[in-house]
Amino acid sequence: MYFAALLARTEDGWEASDTELDNVETLTDLADLAREAAVDDDTVVAYIEQEDAWFGVVRIDGEDDPRVFVSHAAAAARSSYGAMLTDELLGSDDDAADLDSLDLDGTEDGEPEPDPDGNDPDDTATAGPVPPPGPLGDVELLTDLGVSPEDLLVLDTDALAQLADALGCTEVLEAVR
Repeated sequence: MYFAALLARTEDGWEASDTELDNVETLTDLADLAREAAVDDDTVVAYIEQEDAWFGVVRIDGEDDPRVFVSHAAAAARSSYGAMLTDELLGSDDDAADLDSLDLDGTEDGEPEPDPDGNDPDDTATAGPVPPPGPLGDVELLTDLGVSPEDLLVLDTDALAQLADALGCTEVLEAVR
């Protein structure tokens, strides 16, 4: 089970909304969703958690590239929304997988040349980088908002409440929870 919330900074403080991630498949989709919630291109903090296993924070400032932090990358990588974040942080390249599927071996019939050592040429699929079993990403993404890197790294299963408290938006968040 996932929970996601958007916290949009305004002149009067923060506005909170829970959000559905049904149409979010990439970090770009999430950033676009957050930008729609933004007031005057101000900061939006997107928060995603999965059953207290991991949480992710994505900060979007106007048209700047999103900044991402994941609390437990290995756990997040095993879920669809977490993998979206960890793949971005680890630089996984989906285009490389697409290139691997193309027939570029130069044979007439499209079949790969047999390996003289007897190895199956289809066993050469490369796995992407392995996510670490701990935090991954930009630990300073909330520093100017009052959450130090040290504070971010020690957040636990109630991370959203702790972040909302640090940002001063607990009441507006509780209203949508």
